[in-house]
Amino acid sequence: MVDRSFLDWPFFETAQRNAAERFERWAAERLPAVLGTEEDAERDVHGTVRRLVGALGEAGLLRHAAPGTEDAAGGLDVRTLCLARETLARASGLADFAFAMQGLGSAPISLHGTAAQKRRYLPRVSAGAAVAAFALSEAEAGSDVAAMTTTARPCPGGFRLDGSKTWISNAGVADFYVVFARSGDGGGTKGISAYIVDADSPGLSIGKNIDIIAPHPLGTLTFENCRVGADRILGEPGGGFKIAMATLDIFRSTVGAAALGFARRAFDEAVGRALTRRLFGQALAELQLIQAKIADMALAVDAAALLIYRAAWTKDCRGGRISREASMAKLYATEEAQRVIDEAVQIFGGLGVVRGTAVERLYREVRALRIYEGASEVQKLIIAGQVLKAAASIRK
Repeated sequence: MVDRSFLDWPFFETAQRNAAERFERWAAERLPAVLGTEEDAERDVHGTVRRLVGALGEAGLLRHAAPGTEDAAGGLDVRTLCLARETLARASGLADFAFAMQGLGSAPISLHGTAAQKRRYLPRVSAGAAVAAFALSEAEAGSDVAAMTTTARPCPGGFRLDGSKTWISNAGVADFYVVFARSGDGGGTKGISAYIVDADSPGLSIGKNIDIIAPHPLGTLTFENCRVGADRILGEPGGGFKIAMATLDIFRSTVGAAALGFARRAFDEAVGRALTRRLFGQALAELQLIQAKIADMALAVDAAALLIYRAAWTKDCRGGRISREASMAKLYATEEAQRVIDEAVQIFGGLGVVRGTAVERLYREVRALRIYEGASEVQKLIIAGQVLKAAASIRK
């Protein structure tokens, strides 16, 4: 059984602890029936994600991802988001994905949408009746947002979008996309705006699904004279980069939480294996080399949790940007989760690389987390930049 004693840490209040228990109960009681077998889930990834979104909405759990209130954080409680992702990831990578993308895809609306935009989209996202997506990356503009080439030009009644986006989660599944496009002539990150584009908009087409090691709905969007109404721009014209960064400021911590969920599951599996598998006439757990691995894994899990929930608490209770804290949480948690899972596979031996075992699935699931929403190398640049900026201001 996974250790849940961290819920007693002072980062959490009763509301977050109660939410964690609701997600835990849903994952135990409802998720297996919704998910089906691993083979079925991977054979029909789009359909599985649709079912998961619907079931999460029916259970009232998506209101944590798309609350749509008017407060400073758009009603998003980052500690609850992290607890939700940790719990779901421990049970199923696809369940975590379905929940997370409802949040990431609708957060720009929660944070910066007009009252009319919130009324139109957020209740359906919260109910699981509409699937959301976040479309920022391009073939030559992933971590380098300034290299974006998709354009949005004024036209009668609204805007015309031309260009393409790739590595887009929920491509072909989503009912709407929050799309970032260059709307002005300013270079770099200037002149980027955000738009809500419905999936059935003329001029929007979906490319073939991108097949990755842990199946997820991932694909390319192409915009050719795609028209959107004037009421679909989010926030101020030219404010798209700030909207994207404010959204990622919240969700980078939750990526770390998903990695933590994977690591906790792997750690639990490894400890169970060490206690029951016998080698040279004794349990694996009695071997000092195995004890050393378990100690390192336990340390990594707890340290990652502390960084994640520090970042989440800081956002919820102090407000403002938390670029340094969120980048530290994502970087450390994802890198250490990879190591924890690798050690779990090692403890399982040959069985650890047999397709269908928990640690083999986790080995495939965790790898992408070190890349998306800012690769580990980018997180190091952000952390160093924040540290140097703070030091320079003190020295003045």
